This record gives sequence, C-alpha cells and structure tokens, in this order.
Amino acid sequence: MRTGPLAAALGLVSVAALTVLAPATTHAAERPAERTHCPQLSSELDWYGGNKQHLQRVIDERGRCTGPGLRHGDRPVAVFDWDNTVTKNDITDLAIAWALKHDKILRPARWADSSPWMTAEADRTLTEACGTDVPVGEPLPTSTNTACTDEIFSIRSEAKLMNGNDAFEGDWNSRRTLPEYAWVPQLFAGHTEAEVTSYARKSRAEALAAPVGATQQLGSHTLHAYARYNPQIKDLIRTLKRAGFEVWVDSAGATAVTNAWTGGVGVDRKHTIAIRNVLDQQGRITYTQEGCGGEPASKGEVMPYIEGKRCWLNEKAFGITGPAAWEKQPAEQRPAIGAGDADTDVTIVSDATGAHLLLNRNKNEVMCRAYDNADGNWLINPMFIEPLPRKDGDYPCSTTGYTNPDGTLGPVLREDGSVIPDQQDTVHGS
Repeated sequence: MRTGPLAAALGLVSVAALTVLAPATTHAAERPAERTHCPQLSSELDWYGGNKQHLQRVIDERGRCTGPGLRHGDRPVAVFDWDNTVTKNDITDLAIAWALKHDKILRPARWADSSPWMTAEADRTLTEACGTDVPVGEPLPTSTNTACTDEIFSIRSEAKLMNGNDAFEGDWNSRRTLPEYAWVPQLFAGHTEAEVTSYARKSRAEALAAPVGATQQLGSHTLHAYARYNPQIKDLIRTLKRAGFEVWVDSAGATAVTNAWTGGVGVDRKHTIAIRNVLDQQGRITYTQEGCGGEPASKGEVMPYIEGKRCWLNEKAFGITGPAAWEKQPAEQRPAIGAGDADTDVTIVSDATGAHLLLNRNKNEVMCRAYDNADGNWLINPMFIEPLPRKDGDYPCSTTGYTNPDGTLGPVLREDGSVIPDQQDTVHGS
C-alpha cells in the first residue's frame, strides 16, 4: 500500500502486498489505445496493493467507454453494500439515535406486533420501560426516558434486553433475515417515508460534521457519532458511472434511511435496494415488508440480507423473478463488481465476475472466501478510515465460519464442496 498524504492522514500502514491477481475476462476485443478512453480512478487516492489496478482493468474491459460500436447489450452492473462499505460507520444506527433523541418513535399498540419473533418478556419489558401514558400512535418521550431508549437500542444492537436475555425466539432463515435488522424499519411504523428520510438527513448532517472518531451517548450506550463517505469508494462509483456501468446499492438498512445518503455518491432511489415496508392507504409505514423471489410480504422473513441481497439484485437489476431470483445466475446475469465488508454481503460480492472488493472488518465467512481467493479476483482492502488491526487468531473457515439457514455454524465450502482451510489475516491496519 502506498503511503501518500491521504494514507498518512487516515493512519493506514503498509502491509505485505497480495499476490498479483489474474486479469478479469475480456468481454470484447480491445486495443490498448482504445482503453485509454475509459475514465480513470483518481491517482490521488490510495488503495492497498494492486487493488486499484485490478479495478481499473475491469472498468477498461467491461465498461462501455471505449468508443461507439464497441459495446452492445445491457450495461455492466456494479453493486455496493452501504454501511462500512460506501460510508464509514452505520447510518441506520445514526438515524435511530437521532430519532430517539428527538422523540420520533411512535408508541405501538403492542410491541409484539412489530416482530413475529419478539419474546413475551421483550414485549413486557418494552411496555414497562416505555410506558402506556402516551396514546397509541403518539411520540414516546425517549429523549428523557432512558429506560425506554436503552431497551430499544439494546434490542437493535444486540438482539437482547438490558438484562441480557434474548429479545427474539423461534425459527427464521439465517441466510435471509436477522430479527434485529428486520425490526429497525418497524420502529418507524406510523411515519411516512418522507418523514423518516428527513430524520436521516438531519442525522447525516450531524454525522458528517462530527470529527472522525467522535462518539455519542444514547441512554447508557456509547456509539459512533460520525460518518464519512469513503473517498476511494466514492471515486470508484463516479468512475464506474462515467464508464457506463449501472451502479446499485444493496443494503440491509431501511429504504427511507438509505435514500437520505445515496445521492451523495450519485446513486438514485431507483438503484437503491434496502428493506422496504409496505405503506398503508395514508402512505404511512406499516409492519409489513415487501417479499422477494416469490416469497410473500411478511414482517421480515425475507430481506436484503446474505441470500436476500442476491434475490433483490436479481429482481431489480436483471429482471429475474420467482424462486430463480434466489439462485446464482450465469455470468452474463451477474454483477461485474461487487463490494462489501461483512458476511451480510458475501453473496453479492461472491457473485461478481470481475472483482470481489472487500473492506476488512474481520467477518468470518466473507474473509474466508476472500483469503481463499478461488478465482483470483478477490481484492481485500483495509478499511480506508480507522482500519482494524490484524485479527487475533485465524479465521475458523474449516469449522465454524459459515452460518447455516437454521443459525448453526459449520465449515465454509467452496463451490466444489471442498472445505476452505483456516486463514490468517494478512491485510489489515496497524
């Protein structure tokens, strides 16, 4: 990794370079002189190892930027996770924190109505902590009621109550949903999407103004108070769009929150995928969420989470509907570039045919696949802002790196069924 001014400012350190990766498949014959017409990634921004060069090669080979008549058919697709990929830090947590601090959560008739997996204890605890004095549908005084704020944010962040007991129980497909993620948009039930987007814009303004490293207090919880667009990712998206790529955001956050941020990198609402709640006749958010791949609307049983991210991208970007949307498609119906940072993103990143870009946040399954580098197209980068140090110990790829649909853990398998051996963490910050 080069150690230019930006790298020094972000505290990045040099680490051993990755093995040079194999070039991506060329989809049309091109002369070197023609490729110079493709837009170039910024020379002022630092990437790890040969990652920038690999990405530029994919842009040159797949982009519709080499002159008239050289590209035919659909535009190439690139897909990006949002939280900790396009931005540093989680924008959903920022929006929830802002809403809790400004009394924007409306009291439900029954907390248990907000999730099919909420335990009776969680329903009872939230009712006691948040009270029943406020009429149903009116704002809860979470800015002053620390007990209510604590229980809500504990469930959101840990899926547990403040006493440590589980907030959710029952059966769900752990490759398609996560109850505490699905629960987040439910907290905004009763509002319009425009209202929630306005709250997210206010949290965005505060987070972008806060210094890097700033934290905030939310009840008894401490969480990040700042966020930044990663300059390298913003530049990559800009370059891809100029090269004729169709760029999508595929997030496990709430649609109304994500929409407040995506315009900052030039991605419109049509190309923003996130959890979308069904609206009532007055345009207000309900507890019901849209389904995918032939699955009906529900209270969160399927969402853009692991395989769900593939399903929604297949539907929206490639027009593949029904059960087939859950399946890995032929190369021509998959993204050229996929970018993420966590196991949540492993399917859309793995599906990419030219570059699997991964920001290292020490997440087991996706890091196992990245370090195994089966097709030579995995690009691991330390986080651009406040990168994590080396993981303590190896990634448990051969034993517990993979989360099964029933939530149990097992080995991470290659496509041929062989087990990926445990991997060392070699691409990281200081």
